[in-house]
Parts: sequence; structure tokens; C-alpha cells
Amino acid sequence: MPFSRIAENRIREAMAQGQFENLPGAGQPLNLEDYFSTPEDLRMAYSILRNAHCAPAEVELLNEVSRLERAVAEAADATERQSLQRALMDRQTQLAVVLEHRSRGHR
Repeated sequence: MPFSRIAENRIREAMAQGQFENLPGAGQPLNLEDYFSTPEDLRMAYSILRNAHCAPAEVELLNEVSRLERAVAEAADATERQSLQRALMDRQTQLAVVLEHRSRGHR
């Protein structure tokens, strides 16, 4: 029996037993922001590494940049916004250094 058929049978059995009911986030849209903030040619590899809790530095920095960009946009007062913008610029600089290092063939 092909692996895909075995997997389908196991999924059907789990569904019949109600194992997919009441899962966290059920009925909610998927958050794909981290996925699309990762360079296209690295998405699959980084997704696998991130799911294994082994994400490379550039993925963590991309996620942090994305989070800080949202926080800057949502900041209520000027002082908070300035602090977040400084942190954002710092992370963007770190990301640029990591990506430059990577583009030169260093791992």
C-alpha cells in the first residue's frame, strides 16, 4: 500500500475519532506573514528548520523586523515610536550584515 494511502487512512481515522476537534486556532486564518517575509528561495528550508526550532539567524531577524514594523505602525505616542524605530533600524542593520555575509558564501 502506498504511503499516501496509509496517511489518508490515518487522517480519516483520526477525524472519525474527533482528534481534530477543538484544536488551538481552529477556524482562524493562518498567519503567513513570517513565511512571506522570508526570501522565496529559502522558504521551504527555513520553514523546516523553524519547525524543528533550528531557524537560522536571518529568519529570526526577518521575523523580528516584521514584528517591529508592525509595532512602529501601531505605536501610540512619539517616544514609543522613536524607541521602536531605533530597535527596527538596529535589527535591519544586523539583518543586512548577516545577509551580506551569507551572500559572500559564508555560512
